[in-house]
Amino acid sequence: MSYTYNANENPFGSTNSLDQNPFDDPNPPAATRQDSDARLEQIRQREAELERREQELNQRAEQIKHHGKNNWPFFFPLIYHDISVELPDQWKPLITRLYQLWMVLGVTLIINFIACIFILVSGSRDGGRDVGASIGYLIIMPPLSFLLWYRPIYNGYMKEQALYYYLFFFFCGWHILFSVYMIIGVLSTGSAGLVQMVQMFVGHHWAAAVLGLVSTIGWVVQGVGIAWYYRMIYNHHNQAGHTVEKAKQELASQGAKAYFTRG
Repeated sequence: MSYTYNANENPFGSTNSLDQNPFDDPNPPAATRQDSDARLEQIRQREAELERREQELNQRAEQIKHHGKNNWPFFFPLIYHDISVELPDQWKPLITRLYQLWMVLGVTLIINFIACIFILVSGSRDGGRDVGASIGYLIIMPPLSFLLWYRPIYNGYMKEQALYYYLFFFFCGWHILFSVYMIIGVLSTGSAGLVQMVQMFVGHHWAAAVLGLVSTIGWVVQGVGIAWYYRMIYNHHNQAGHTVEKAKQELASQGAKAYFTRG
């Protein structure tokens, strides 16, 4: 067989890559190809996960930059509170409803205070005590309820930590009992609830009676509403697998400062 030399031919040229391993099997088995494809898929998934985390960190940094300053209460900001930013989408409606019920509580306390003033004016023997107690409720209840049961469940759904749920269950349980107490309206206790309201209607003290009626409705609305969501939150707490042991571990590892921090 004769060979014709071509002056333009690269004597070092080759149709085979120099990087190719001469000992590789030119036809690898199907299992090897599947393993290679699986590894490539894992790498792609990791890259996608890293990219997603980077986007989340950038978004969080942007949120802290523009929204991270204390903004609540608006007249004297002490903490940062923003349901639309801090809560997962699926829990935003629930926490929004609880916040609205907390505001109903505040309005109810104001109406209750005004009703007690009219009860005093109507000539009630215990009117002075009612007014004094209603002032105390109006000053103490809004901040305590916010800090002791609303803020814990806000943090609970934001961080999904057991400790916050147990704080909520304890203090919100007492709040529900207090709401029942205020609905009854025992004389000289600072409540313009049912007993006081009936007495005002019987005595034809219409202003005090109507205000007592509105106050009672307010206590019923916020009390029943909070009790309803209390049950929903308890079911979620069980499904999430929160336990007392987890709460103890969180308290031991993070301490009380976790209550005041975000993220």
